[in-house]
Amino acid sequence: MNDVTEPVSATLVERAKRALGKRNLVFIGLMGAGKSAIGRLTAQALGVPFVDSDHEIERVSRMTISDLFATYGEEEFRALEARVLKRLLRSGPRVVSTGGGAYINERSRRHIKRGGLTVWLNAELDVLWERVNKRDTRPLLKTENPKQTLENLMRARYPIYAEADLTVLSRDVKKEAMVEEVLAAIADHQKA
Repeated sequence: MNDVTEPVSATLVERAKRALGKRNLVFIGLMGAGKSAIGRLTAQALGVPFVDSDHEIERVSRMTISDLFATYGEEEFRALEARVLKRLLRSGPRVVSTGGGAYINERSRRHIKRGGLTVWLNAELDVLWERVNKRDTRPLLKTENPKQTLENLMRARYPIYAEADLTVLSRDVKKEAMVEEVLAAIADHQKA
């Protein structure tokens, strides 16, 4: 059990698949929590498709998230995000990673709750900051004090993220260990 690079046990994967059924698995959380990386690996373990909602938004709009924010503003971006999520969650099972603000938007949150089982990847400020401060692609962090902005986002969003069906602590461990924790949380979830 100490060697987390070993493949996830087939028994755990089967238990998680049974618990998930035909539902989608939707990852929520702040930027840098690992929604895309852990989501993609979880989808591989479950043998279901993976979709990153931000990539899907960029594909359908033919614009980057940053350009969408700059051109249309956050309100229009959130409306587009809600439409894309509604479409993505119509059928399943699949794993969907969402942008950090998706679950905060009431319309998107309704689609997400109706469309699947939610997993909040909950991370502490220092973990998130270490992951996001290397890239300049986060529109909400283009502020005078981006670390303070990130902390403010945590304060505002964490109570809403806490509505998720499942919570898994995102921290600096091997990705396979995180996937195993996500699968265990799904397998142990009683709302199957």
